[in-house]
Amino acid sequence: MYLGWMIISSFILIVSITKLLIYLRTGWCNSKICLIGKTVLVTGANTGIGYETALEFAKRGARVILACRDLIRAEQAKNRIISLTKNDNVIVKELNLVSLKSVRDLAEDIKKTEDKLHILVNNAGVGFLKHKYTDDGLQILMQINYFGPFLLTILLLDLLKRSGSSRIINVASYLAKIADLTPENINKPNEGYTNYGNSKLGNILFTMKLAKLLKNSDVTVYSVHPGTIATNIFNFYKGIGKLILNFLSSLFFKTPEQGAQTTLYTALEQGIEKYSGGHFEECSLVSTYAKAKNPDFADKIWNKTIEILDIEKDVEDCLFSD
Repeated sequence: MYLGWMIISSFILIVSITKLLIYLRTGWCNSKICLIGKTVLVTGANTGIGYETALEFAKRGARVILACRDLIRAEQAKNRIISLTKNDNVIVKELNLVSLKSVRDLAEDIKKTEDKLHILVNNAGVGFLKHKYTDDGLQILMQINYFGPFLLTILLLDLLKRSGSSRIINVASYLAKIADLTPENINKPNEGYTNYGNSKLGNILFTMKLAKLLKNSDVTVYSVHPGTIATNIFNFYKGIGKLILNFLSSLFFKTPEQGAQTTLYTALEQGIEKYSGGHFEECSLVSTYAKAKNPDFADKIWNKTIEILDIEKDVEDCLFSD
């Protein structure tokens, strides 16, 4: 009995210390900026850090567009946000990143219905999926995490550029460090967690390249590592594995609110425009990961992505038009 209580007490102590360390290490967005009159779009905003990000934008008075695959859960999230913030300028739009047509349809809808877009947060993503190719001929995880957000951003660039000072935030991950990305394998299945790392390295390289191309505009671009978050991104696990992961994540991972802070920082903090193209963790600019240091490599991935998506004309129209 004594040994049992010792084990339980030790476990509680470890959990408490871990929670305290996570809290102390977490960077917090302390910006007081008001967003009345601003329009923001957050993908995957019905749950997790996407929801917390959208909630904070709504608290600040923004017009908030929740772009989500599951419209029922998105409507529920919208209603919660309106109830908590008393800001009824929150709307839902459908976005299924498994379909490039859905991406294009959303972009066309936004351009027809919105005269401004000041913040675009490419938050939606998945953790790990069994390999298959989508109807678009793309590796499914890469399409959801990388190709889809890439296309959506390109298609909304005109609107972002016309909106004056605007920002794009791409949610990446520290796991970009395990990537094995090349122009040759960008659309191929890879072993283990490599596809996930490849997609997140792609997000970072996209951010860097796009920032260079937009350097003479009022649009800035940032990538962020939110930390390891207790969200449903790992819902691909089933049965006992899912129960164990959910239990451990609730004890040792960041909360969604904590995980949203760096996204909010890069979206709201004034004076960071000079760091466009940079990567942020814990509300601070960090050194570029080793695998993202080569600008020639970023160019090659950019060019291959454009080729695969067949968007040469879209890029020309959105990036190089006045």
